[in-house]
Amino acid sequence: MAKQIKTKDNSVTLLNESLNETYHSTSGAIEESFLKYAIPAKEYLKGNIVLFDVCYGLGYNAAAAVQVYFEQYTAGSLKIIGFEIDENLPNVHVPEYFQDAYSYPVDVIYGDARKTILNVKEKADVVFLDPFSPKKMPDLWTKEFLKSIYDKMKPNSILCTYSCARSVRDNLKAAGFVVEDGPKVARRGPSTIARKLFK
Repeated sequence: MAKQIKTKDNSVTLLNESLNETYHSTSGAIEESFLKYAIPAKEYLKGNIVLFDVCYGLGYNAAAAVQVYFEQYTAGSLKIIGFEIDENLPNVHVPEYFQDAYSYPVDVIYGDARKTILNVKEKADVVFLDPFSPKKMPDLWTKEFLKSIYDKMKPNSILCTYSCARSVRDNLKAAGFVVEDGPKVARRGPSTIARKLFK
């Protein structure tokens, strides 16, 4: 079950009542999508790229990426593949300025991302990792799953996630990523940027 929650930037998120967690920060759902995901990946959102949105949810992160991409680059090809387990998420009201980006086509693959990502032929330039918290959904933060994501990324690619938990960062490093602080948005700790470098 999920109910709608209005966040402080007037955008709407959902509360997953079974986990007692919202899909976005209540400080601003769309703000979070831009500041923790799309803007940190801006330098990669150019040319012909593939973006994996792991735990696609309401699609805000992907839509923010679309907006950032086309603000700076109009000649390329942006393919977005979303991974989401819940096929029954309700539609939410999206602010008018976000509508065009929100309607951009996305291939959403439903099922357990730990399994479905293994069957995708494409490799990603950008990955957004946005599960519920490590305490509530630990299976999507393991070294093994992060290594699966790493193996599906191109050299010189980026992964952005909101979590800065030590266990998450340790698992990212163990999977092969180079990890650094991302921006702080309405919380004491930063988000996390993880890069797959050329080898």
